[in-house]
Amino acid sequence: MTDGCVRITEFTDPACPWAFSAEPSRRRLDWLYEGWLEWVPRMVVLADTAADYADRGLTPEALSESYGRIASEHGMPIDTELRPRVAGTREACRAIVAARLHAAERTTRRLLRSLRVRNFAGELLDDPQTIIHAAHDAGVEPEQLECWGDDPDVTRELREDMVAARAPMAAARVLDHKLANWSGGRRYTCPSYEITRLSDGVTISVPGFQPFAVYDTILANLVPGLDRRDPPGSVEEVLRWSAVPLATEEVAVVCDIDRDRARQELGRVAVEHHVGADGFWSLPVTDAPAGGPSSAAVTVT
Repeated sequence: MTDGCVRITEFTDPACPWAFSAEPSRRRLDWLYEGWLEWVPRMVVLADTAADYADRGLTPEALSESYGRIASEHGMPIDTELRPRVAGTREACRAIVAARLHAAERTTRRLLRSLRVRNFAGELLDDPQTIIHAAHDAGVEPEQLECWGDDPDVTRELREDMVAARAPMAAARVLDHKLANWSGGRRYTCPSYEITRLSDGVTISVPGFQPFAVYDTILANLVPGLDRRDPPGSVEEVLRWSAVPLATEEVAVVCDIDRDRARQELGRVAVEHHVGADGFWSLPVTDAPAGGPSSAAVTVT
């Protein structure tokens, strides 16, 4: 096999709590199959504006209740304080597409991560300042990101993302309970993956939030020759490997240990930035490798 032998097209949105809750499994896949996977985030755009959410009857109170339930069930840090509105996501999604077209994959992923973390820490995705701060987190000048966003190709690509998200593969339609309604029919929920073997284009659709074992089994059958990396030896090793601070649940899933044990071990070696009922962990600045995570790199303020 050669590097990047599998492409995972990830239909997602920075505001989706299920996509956020799926990050531990995605990171474990990255650890186990590092170098073999190519990730392509495509934007669903859950709502253009706050008014769209209001028209659907989604209130800040309902959002807070949903966030609390999902955070309790899946362990990711989510602040459940009431927000002034349920923010639209189009401009944040546009920023991610702009980075996808004009920057490296790593930059795009960091921008998406920052927008997610900031959203679930209580910031509003339709506030320009949120996108400005996320750009800084990703190492992009906000003016540059805005310039990229003015590219007509970004508008076209964003529209194509939305169309693709609203045209699930036939196999995905069999799992209809993993899809969602939109005005024109059914669409992918977040996160949904289309996993493609690049050698021949064979693609498997995995709609909606799924347990880690589903993705692992699909990869084992689709590309049985993949070298599987050994589990990490410590939580510290995971933080050194990661490009960003990680939630307790993310470290636990990558290490394949329970959350309480992960939190205890993280408390011995790392610094926590508290969000919601948990937080994000990074190594102390003096211990962080050059270009790696640090306590100053947490993408929330």
